[in-house]
Amino acid sequence: MHFSLVDLVADITQNAIEADADLVELEVINTENEFRFLVKDNGKGMTEEEIKEAVDPFNTDGVKHPNRRVGLGLPFLTQTAVVSNGGWEIKSEKGTGTTVSGWFDTGNVDTPPVGDLPGIFRTILMFNSPGEIIIHRRKSINGNEDEYKIIRSEIKDAVGSLEDAGSLVLLGEYLRSLEEE
Repeated sequence: MHFSLVDLVADITQNAIEADADLVELEVINTENEFRFLVKDNGKGMTEEEIKEAVDPFNTDGVKHPNRRVGLGLPFLTQTAVVSNGGWEIKSEKGTGTTVSGWFDTGNVDTPPVGDLPGIFRTILMFNSPGEIIIHRRKSINGNEDEYKIIRSEIKDAVGSLEDAGSLVLLGEYLRSLEEE
């Protein structure tokens, strides 16, 4: 099991980037009772058989991690969703892309904590990808609704390289300020 829900988000987003996607969109929504995310990419996509293999923890294609006999990203998502009274869905079309979503009952004792959203957003924006990454964030808590959108190319234009420590500090402060509004 992952330590927090944002670990699942990062893992699934990294899978999307590694699917040769030019565009990866992440949507994160939470309310008082639910945490939900969706990762959509325009990468290589999967067949129905490949999806079945991807959710099997004892199966891996051996390409991403040649020395491993298991792949656990999607199996961790499915397990965590099921035990926390949530759910998951994978939609994919070969050659077109994939959408993976998960939702979790945050009041369930088996649901991991959400974790550090601004920190994981910064990590995701730093992932090595030639394509665009867009993060959509919505929250509705205690009657307060807020949403924002982060586009990696715009962030790079504003702060510079996402490999520079100073830029990463600025990015972290910016992302945290968005969550506090």
